[in-house]
Amino acid sequence: MKPRPIHEAGRASTPLELLFDLVFVVAVGSAVKQLADGLAQGLTARSLLSFAMVSFAIWWAWMNFTWFASSYDVDDGPYRLMVMAQMVGVLILAAGLVRAFAHLDWTAGTIGYVVMRIAQIGQWVRAGRGDPDRRTTTRRYAVGIAMVQAGWLIRLAIPHTLAWTMASFAVLALAELAVPAVAEQSSQTRWHPHHIAERYGLFTLILLGELVAVAVAGVQVELDSAGLTPELSGVSAASLVLLFALWWLYFISPMAQDLTEHRDLAFAWGYGHASVFLALAVLGAGLDLAVQASHVNTLPVTAVTVGYLVCGPTALFIVGLWGLQAWARRSWQGWRAVATALIALVAAPFLGLSPLGPVGPVGASALVAAGLTATVMIRSAAAGQTETDHQDLVDYPDRSMDSCPSGPGEGAGGRASAAPDPSPSDGPDPGPAAPSAG
Repeated sequence: MKPRPIHEAGRASTPLELLFDLVFVVAVGSAVKQLADGLAQGLTARSLLSFAMVSFAIWWAWMNFTWFASSYDVDDGPYRLMVMAQMVGVLILAAGLVRAFAHLDWTAGTIGYVVMRIAQIGQWVRAGRGDPDRRTTTRRYAVGIAMVQAGWLIRLAIPHTLAWTMASFAVLALAELAVPAVAEQSSQTRWHPHHIAERYGLFTLILLGELVAVAVAGVQVELDSAGLTPELSGVSAASLVLLFALWWLYFISPMAQDLTEHRDLAFAWGYGHASVFLALAVLGAGLDLAVQASHVNTLPVTAVTVGYLVCGPTALFIVGLWGLQAWARRSWQGWRAVATALIALVAAPFLGLSPLGPVGPVGASALVAAGLTATVMIRSAAAGQTETDHQDLVDYPDRSMDSCPSGPGEGAGGRASAAPDPSPSDGPDPGPAAPSAG
C-alpha cells in the first residue's frame, strides 16, 4: 500500500467509492426521516440533539474513508474487503437509528460505528507497512482510533439519559477530532486535490438528493389524496427551486483549484464542510416537515418553527460555503450579498403566520437562494467572465475575474490550471496532510 501521487492525472472516484457513497445514502435518508418524524411529534430539542450525534458519526466515518482513500487507495482485494467491512458498519448504524432517536439506545449505532472504525485501523496498519516514511504517522492513527473506539464501547454502560448521552458524546467526539492533529505532527499524509473536491461534491449531491425526495413525496401525497392543493403544490415547487439554487451555488466555484493552490486548506476544508453537510441534512427534514404541515393541521409545531427549520439551514449553507471560499481566497468580498440574504432568511419564517402558511418560508428561502445565485452570475458577467468559466461567491482580491493567472504558482489569488500536474509520485509533498484521514 504505497501512497498515491498527489498530482496523478485523471484521478477520479472509483466504482468502490461510489458504492460506498450509495450505502451512505441509506444512513443519511434514515437519519433525516427520524429527525422529521421527531420534529412532527414536537420533540424538537431531543430530535435535533440526536440528529447531531448521528450526523457526526456519518460525516466523520465518510470523511475518514475519503481522505484515506485519496492517500492510499490501491484498489486491490484486501483494500476492497476492508472497505466492504466499513459498509457493513454503516448499515448497522442505519439500522439502529430508530431506537437511538426513540429511546436514546445507541447500542446498535455504536456497534456499527466501531465496526467502521476497526476496519479503518486495519487500513492504517497496512499503510504503515507500505509507507515506511510515514510509519510513525500511521501508527499514531491506528493507536489513537483504537483508544477512542474503546471509549465508545465503554459509553454503552452509562445511563441512557439525555445529559449523560450528550456529555459522553462531546468528550469522545473531541477525541476523534484530535486524532488527526496528533498523528500528523510526525509527517503528513498525501492527498489529491481534484479527487478530494470531487468526493466532497458527490457527498453534497447525496444530501441534495434528500431535497428531491421531499419534493417528490409532496407530489405523491397530492396524487394519493383528493387532488392537487395550492399548499402542497407550492411547497413542492419551492423545494425544487431551492434544490436547484443550492446546487448551483455549490458547484459554481472552482474548489479543486483552491485546494491545488492552497494545500494548507486541508483542515479548514475537511472540518469546515461539516456546516454545509449539516445544513443540507437538516434542510431535508425541515422541508419534510413543511410538506406535512401543508396538509396536516394537527402538528404540534408552529408555522414559525417550521419556517426556521427551512430558513435556518439555508442560511447556514450559504454562510458555510461563502466562509470556505473566503478563507481559501483570503478575501471577504461578497459579504454584503451574503448579509442581505441572511437578513431576509431571519425574517422569512414569520411568513408562516400569513395565509401562505408553510409555502411562505419555503418560497422565501428559494427566492433568496436563487437571488444570490443570480447575483453571482451577474457579477461574474460584469467582470467579463465567459459562460464556460467558473464563478465564485467570493471575488479574487484586487483583480477582475478575467485577469486571474492560470498558473498555480502565481500568487494566492490566482487560478490553478484545470489540467493536473503530471509530477512524478516520488516528488516532494508540498503541503499539509488530510484533516481527517483517520
